[in-house]
Amino acid sequence: MNLVNPEFTSLASLMDASRLSTKPVAFESNETITWGQFQQDVAEFSQQLSQHSAKRVALCFGNSYLFAVSFFASCYASKTIILPGNYQTQAVAELNDHFDLVIHDEQVVVANELKALKLNQYAHGTINEVSFDTLSLEQISITLFTSGSSGKAKAINKTLLQLATEIEILESLWGQTLVDTRIESTVSHQHIYGLLFRLLWPLCAGRPFAQFNLEFPEQIVHHADDNTVLVSSPALLKRLTEEHSSSPLRCVFSSGGPLPLSAAKHSNELFTHLPIEVFGSTETGGIAFRQQQVATTPWQLFPSVEAELNSENCLRLRAPHIAGGEWYQTADECHFHDNVTFDLKGRTDRVVKIEEKRISLVEVEKRLEQLDCIEESAVIPMQDGNRLTLCAVIVLTNAGQQEVERLGKGKFWLSLRKSLRDWLEPIAIPRKYRVLDEIPLNSQGKRQVAEIEKLFQD
Repeated sequence: MNLVNPEFTSLASLMDASRLSTKPVAFESNETITWGQFQQDVAEFSQQLSQHSAKRVALCFGNSYLFAVSFFASCYASKTIILPGNYQTQAVAELNDHFDLVIHDEQVVVANELKALKLNQYAHGTINEVSFDTLSLEQISITLFTSGSSGKAKAINKTLLQLATEIEILESLWGQTLVDTRIESTVSHQHIYGLLFRLLWPLCAGRPFAQFNLEFPEQIVHHADDNTVLVSSPALLKRLTEEHSSSPLRCVFSSGGPLPLSAAKHSNELFTHLPIEVFGSTETGGIAFRQQQVATTPWQLFPSVEAELNSENCLRLRAPHIAGGEWYQTADECHFHDNVTFDLKGRTDRVVKIEEKRISLVEVEKRLEQLDCIEESAVIPMQDGNRLTLCAVIVLTNAGQQEVERLGKGKFWLSLRKSLRDWLEPIAIPRKYRVLDEIPLNSQGKRQVAEIEKLFQD
């Protein structure tokens, strides 16, 4: 694998890397934390953790630097690392069968019934000499969770070796582009995309990262410069449409869900780069990427990722960072152009049966979004008495808003249904609609299905 950055160090030997002690690791406002301070903090906290009886530790941090300290201290203290996907008090408590101890900072409130250890900002430096052994990556276990937006959170087990392997792929693809940059982010380190892109990869490559996330579009524009990389998601990039003050970024990454072409183009206008979209999941990690010049821009597989289609044209994957030599079956329907490029057609698990007919929710959303009046949509099945029907939340374009004002709501819905009949059978046309300013998403850009369902519960 072509790793041109001489400073890049694998996770196995990262903490013992020969770097200047004054090299920046993390930053916030006017504060910079250095490599020497980071080594001291990890060494001190790993000693403390080694004496604790807990075997499985849940890490819950708003501060990404303190998370990094706890992450590597846990590795060296031979703990199993648990990363809850949601830091809400009861959401963490609900996962208590998975861990023995919660380690957290002041940003996270932990339920009283849980064993907890609060980590505050370190004073950096009580151990005179620090040295670290090489980590046995395959022996260190990390449990992540799917977002659980439509049901119970699902635990996904990884080894540190799998994460290290993917990080080397990322560096081979984009390391040269990211030389002498720093990392700003709008996504959390608690999910696999943020864990890799905003934290572990920067640490391995020697790129300083922000301690806290940017939360608002205006913050992104304010922090943009040619030495900054933005790790983001469609949830926030779509909200940049009201921002018009352009400033270059070295690179923009987006993952967590589909990025509308309009948002990709606007990001290009603001930051002089099309976002690099990364396709993957908690189970697979990253497996493909693209820069969306047109809506049909194909995806390209990561190096070392093998792919094929099953009998239903769904993607099967094999790569060292997924499941070693085993094939992993997804529910993503695809069309391959060649061995490495493909189009995503949608999820086959988003198919419902209504009155014996199979209906693709992806197809219904596609037909809605083809209409000039609709910017974005989300379609869900809902039980209406004894009958299953479709309901849609939609975001209107400016033209759509004007059409509602011109026709009135009643005539607008009639016109909408009439337009859909050109594409969809009557049974596949949503019966109920709600107009929103934006589709409800979580911090990872995943749809909040439970929130959407509430809109239709009369």
